[in-house]
Amino acid sequence: MMKNRNTLSEGQKKALDKLSSRLDGKLLSSLNSCVHCGLCAETCHYYLSEQKTNYIPGRKIDAIAAVYRRYHTPAGKYFPKLTGAKDFDEQTIEELTDLAFGSCTMCGRCTMHCSIGIDIAFLIRTARSMLVEVQKVPKGLLSTATMALETGNNMGILREDIIDTLKWLEEDLQMEVNDTEAAIPLDKEGANILYTLNPREPKFFPLSISAVAKIFYAAKESWTLSTNVYDVTNYPYFAGDDEGAAELTKRMFDEIVKLHPRKLALAECGHGFRAFRWEGPRWIGKNYSAESLSILEIIADYIRNDRIKLYPSKNQKLTTLHDPCNLVRNGGVIEEQRYILKHAVTNFVEMTPNRADNYCCGGGGGMLSMGEYAERRIKAGKIKAEQIRKTGAKVVATPCHNCIDQLMELNREYNLGVEIKTVSEIVADAVVV
Repeated sequence: MMKNRNTLSEGQKKALDKLSSRLDGKLLSSLNSCVHCGLCAETCHYYLSEQKTNYIPGRKIDAIAAVYRRYHTPAGKYFPKLTGAKDFDEQTIEELTDLAFGSCTMCGRCTMHCSIGIDIAFLIRTARSMLVEVQKVPKGLLSTATMALETGNNMGILREDIIDTLKWLEEDLQMEVNDTEAAIPLDKEGANILYTLNPREPKFFPLSISAVAKIFYAAKESWTLSTNVYDVTNYPYFAGDDEGAAELTKRMFDEIVKLHPRKLALAECGHGFRAFRWEGPRWIGKNYSAESLSILEIIADYIRNDRIKLYPSKNQKLTTLHDPCNLVRNGGVIEEQRYILKHAVTNFVEMTPNRADNYCCGGGGGMLSMGEYAERRIKAGKIKAEQIRKTGAKVVATPCHNCIDQLMELNREYNLGVEIKTVSEIVADAVVV
């Protein structure tokens, strides 16, 4: 018989209540529809890297469905062994934690190849949301999400430090374009574009900021950066914390109201784009007052309308493109980066497969912040490393800093000998000022 609810901890009760509150048509159909055809196995970079049966996406569905059956079906309540139902006990929680956080980036490739279209990534995130209630979010991911909520950005950068960094980059921009009027405008009201940043840029990759500033300068754009709310990332989204994810979204919403730009330009960040453009309005129950766009969409528009001129001859190395899962497969920005690169480099080659069918690099889902799974993450990235190697490319462009960090590790681990760059950096190298 099922364990009495009174024997469960408060966290376990809250986790089961969260599952109950989400049992709508989509979740119910996803939990009850898997036919165990096995097609999803060959789509998953974790399974392909180690061939462990518990890495098969269908098996991950089973682990979540087992809890559902135990508490929400008569057969599961009274005949658990016959139905594969499981109590939400410590053993089940540990298994779910390893599957939901340790062997899935929620990349969604398995969903594309599922014979009946089950949204497996959606189920994994549901499991993560349950695990929030029993305090099983891995420490690194939790601390990154907490840092963003407490300080306004996931790196804990002080406001005076971000201002100093941006002023320094502004001086560099003025020297590069030989114009003392060139600027990185801060907290300007009524600009056409409010641009966001990944906090790793001011902390470790300032040239990414310089690249976009140079492009905006060349396009004669009216733009600004907020020094209060600029973080494009949303790590509570990865953690399964809807309340935290909504809080970060609301802060961005309020900053848009305060500065009232016409457009919100989301920096090169796969999950940040998805979280703010597609998930955010649902979390807070209202739309932004500014149009939300990827910076790639804006740059592509500049090229189409001759607002910037590019010399592709400045980028002659063979270049390939890695498609971030949340930007491409789950976000719909697919052709813009290709259009840009074909105008910014002389030699462009696609990986195989590419676009929405591209393999995850292994850096998504918050995986980079979870040190306990680092070895597994690098092994799972071998699929991507071989994709890159087969192109013969010397430069890998990718519009996502999580992807960049993972690709840099794969570059070292698998001796690829390539340069890793954002798309904006490649455009800035080619732009005519």
